Amino acid sequence: MIRYGLIGAGMMGQEHIRNITLLDGATVAAVMDPDEGMRRAAMTTAGAQGFSDPEAMIAADLADVYLIAAPNDVHAGLVQRLLATDKPIMVEKPLATTTAECRDLLSQAQGRVAPVWVAMEYRYMPPIQRLIQMLDQGAVGVPRMVSIREHRFPFLQKVDAWNRFNARTGGTLIEKCCHFWDLMRLLLGADPIRVYASAGVDVNHRDERYAGGIPDIIDNAYVIVDFANGTRGMLDLCMFAEGSHWQESIAVTGPNARVEALIPGPARFAPDGKPREAEVVTSIRALRKEVREVVHTPAELLTAGDHHGSTFYQHKRFIDLVRHGSGLPEVSLDDGYWSVLVGEAAEESARSGQAIDLRGRGA
Repeated sequence: MIRYGLIGAGMMGQEHIRNITLLDGATVAAVMDPDEGMRRAAMTTAGAQGFSDPEAMIAADLADVYLIAAPNDVHAGLVQRLLATDKPIMVEKPLATTTAECRDLLSQAQGRVAPVWVAMEYRYMPPIQRLIQMLDQGAVGVPRMVSIREHRFPFLQKVDAWNRFNARTGGTLIEKCCHFWDLMRLLLGADPIRVYASAGVDVNHRDERYAGGIPDIIDNAYVIVDFANGTRGMLDLCMFAEGSHWQESIAVTGPNARVEALIPGPARFAPDGKPREAEVVTSIRALRKEVREVVHTPAELLTAGDHHGSTFYQHKRFIDLVRHGSGLPEVSLDDGYWSVLVGEAAEESARSGQAIDLRGRGA
């Protein structure tokens, strides 16, 4: 039995609990959150012991692995503290809110035996896994372009409205979009060298006021990323597009074909409240035809969280690594660094109107 210690029991933390309980041989033994309401809800869902302070939970030594799902701005400090233990760590994206913090963590983790896995759930969505499989089989030839569209609902309400402010999230292009920079880098097999972004705060949260001030997070953007092997990626993000049948589209194009993963939004935001299946569409250049494939995800996984079953499959792979006792995490600290680096550059580009050169900034 793998016992998790969960630090951060808010919306994402409770999604992790629901998915871990679906796994054989895994349980959440301890939860920590300073907010009493979130902590008690997580304790009830997990049947776990609760703590209001991470040091108290670590001292209790109830966990075999630690999972960080706290607000973004405390990730770096928590990872740094847990690096001093000999336990495996999974940390929610983004790894930190700045590249400087990420570089510090990379340095501090050198020589550590127990793995640190950055939770990039999107990699593990069944339609994206199918897309990756098709690329590995040569469906498109050598990939040249990745186009990602996410049209979705606004950021949800969270404790203390922490996700409304760049200072706490790193900015939308880090907080939300680190998933997409990670996917581009994975699918194209190269590191990014240049980023250009155009973005705005045009619709969402404009009339909201909090003790921390006026929300300043971007709610729409176009971002272009150039890669070292001559390939390129593009993101089309809109955070005020409720009602889109496909919340995400991830398309990879090469000389032979285009393969596109089409992913619906969470069931709770669908008009009928029911989960929907994803599709993968292949456009074959030589045949001038389109082939559509439904990618099935079990209904219990679709209703266990908002990430199309990926949280379950991610934990399954993480637990396999922990049980094996050796090997490297599939999503490393280096991967986490690159995803923050591109997001940070995109935020800078959106403010300055200039393309940002990333050459020489690799971890």
